[in-house]
Amino acid sequence: MSTSRRSGYARLPQSPVDGRHSRDISRDRSPLSPIDARRSILTTSTLDPETIEEIEAEEDAHGGVATVQAAEFVFTSTSRWLLFIGIGLASYVYSLDNQTTSNYLAFATSYFGSHSLISSIQVAQSILVACGKPVIAKVADVTSRGTAYLVVLVFYVLGYITMAFAPNIGAIAVGIILYAIGYTGLQLLTSVLIADITTLKWRGLVSGLTSAPFIVNAIIGSKIADAVLKHLGWRWGYGMFAILVPAALTPLILTLFWGERKAQKLGLVHTATPREDLAPPVKLHRLQRVWLFAEQLDLVGLVLLATAVALILVPMTLAQRAGGSWRNPSMIAMLVMGWLLLPVFALWDIKYAKRPVIARRFLFNRTVVCAAWIGFFDFLSFFLTFTYLPSFVLVTKSWSMTNVFYFGQAQTVGLTIFGIVAGVTMRFTQRYKPLLVSGLIIRLIGVALMVHSRSPDGSDAELVWTQILQGMGGGFAAICAGVAAQASVPHSDVAMVIALVLLWTEIGAGVGGSIAGAMWAGVMPGKLKEYLPGLTREEREALFGSITDVRARPLGDPVRQGVISAYSDTMKTMLIAATVLSVIPLLLSLLMPNWYLGDVQNAVEDPDLLDRRASIALSRADDEDFEDEDENEEDGGRRLDV
Repeated sequence: MSTSRRSGYARLPQSPVDGRHSRDISRDRSPLSPIDARRSILTTSTLDPETIEEIEAEEDAHGGVATVQAAEFVFTSTSRWLLFIGIGLASYVYSLDNQTTSNYLAFATSYFGSHSLISSIQVAQSILVACGKPVIAKVADVTSRGTAYLVVLVFYVLGYITMAFAPNIGAIAVGIILYAIGYTGLQLLTSVLIADITTLKWRGLVSGLTSAPFIVNAIIGSKIADAVLKHLGWRWGYGMFAILVPAALTPLILTLFWGERKAQKLGLVHTATPREDLAPPVKLHRLQRVWLFAEQLDLVGLVLLATAVALILVPMTLAQRAGGSWRNPSMIAMLVMGWLLLPVFALWDIKYAKRPVIARRFLFNRTVVCAAWIGFFDFLSFFLTFTYLPSFVLVTKSWSMTNVFYFGQAQTVGLTIFGIVAGVTMRFTQRYKPLLVSGLIIRLIGVALMVHSRSPDGSDAELVWTQILQGMGGGFAAICAGVAAQASVPHSDVAMVIALVLLWTEIGAGVGGSIAGAMWAGVMPGKLKEYLPGLTREEREALFGSITDVRARPLGDPVRQGVISAYSDTMKTMLIAATVLSVIPLLLSLLMPNWYLGDVQNAVEDPDLLDRRASIALSRADDEDFEDEDENEEDGGRRLDV
């Protein structure tokens, strides 16, 4: 067996002329009747329990993948168009939700007199958005894509109904938690489904197009939210999505279930050999079925991972509001425990988990590792530059609130437009690496230019252009890195790889936001004292704590000019750090292989279940043969000695 097959999947061979993949995949074959040998091994009823368990693990862990692959054979052109329309509707409602409901939380918490709890609620939401992705990916792999979408929809609707009818702040928090699971699941499953139904050369373009609604909703989202708050109230703002989301997702879910059901009726969803051929069927008790499902999901691994991520993100988010900041023992203890749990999780998944969340092969996949760290450092750098950018603009510019909002959306629109451009480019060049490297260079330039644009000498046009450049580079990088990670693994691993890359990106966002908060709190008070020595400590603290007090003064006021200088110096420190960190993704991109994006679903093959099961059984048989040979040699040696 070749090394590539031993690692779990093999790279598709490429033509020596133009690097195009060949569909003629060579396989290692036994010289003596390989098909008959495999068939005889797999149909024997004398396999030992350990072999049966390992074979069942292979088929159970990817039942959802087998189902969606089988459904591909029954989808007609009409049903495929229904899938794409469903993806479009899901993408639009996801974007509209993102651009509107974030405006309602302040009003909902204030209604119950608990505005100060916003940060705590948002921390819980960010943790679930990050940690929920591997869970949903596991559900999609173990069950089916349609089932996973239905689960996501249930959480989405329950969350918004809970918030719409909330009698107290506790219900708002519960609703946010339920909604966060649905929100992160919808984001993940849309990416997974696109990977299921598109080839590599089209994947970047389709992925970019699903973000297109952000262009429209960036403009109308705030107007819708404003109209809802004025005429209907925040409860209807949440409640309307309990109606809109099911309406948008129903066509997609029904199409998926139709394809899965039809494939099952036609007998297309099956393993290479019925499980009854491996061992007599055993009726499991309810507790045994629950335990089996927990093993399939790697529930222990998911809990360890979620706990580790939560313990890392919570102190990073709350440290500035905790007594003593980072000197608070609770913050330090949580952070240390979080980082210590990560190797514990890795040990569990590598050594003990039967169906691990993060398979060992992912850790040795250069493309996946680089894509994850590119996302981590890219978002870390982004949140260093963007966390306090709206406050900086409000203080240093005389722009209207509408113009400030449009400025804040400039990078989002840039990400979307140039993400689509990246998809079109990859469709025709069928390579991603040059575009990825170029995008990260452009993004680095955009961040570096902010060091000058934030100064009093920087013009409005220069500041806007820095956001456009970052959006352009970020759009290229996000699409290219995502497609590259998906190309480097077989179809059965795509959902989990997407989840892991997004998870690591979310962690980078949390780290970046926390570092920005720490730098702002650590540098800004000293700068205010430096530029406004004539003010009392209480006056400086008031200016530090409220941009409203600063904006109430005219732009030429000496106090406001002092605050502007303090803001500029503080932003300079953060931007220099962000510029240095932006170099890391660029260096990582140089290490990634330049996969050919052709008419294949993935750039590596996934040995089919028959090969996997046969390999497992044959390897067991080979081991037993070697042991028998060793025993015979020992017996022969003893006979000679006698």
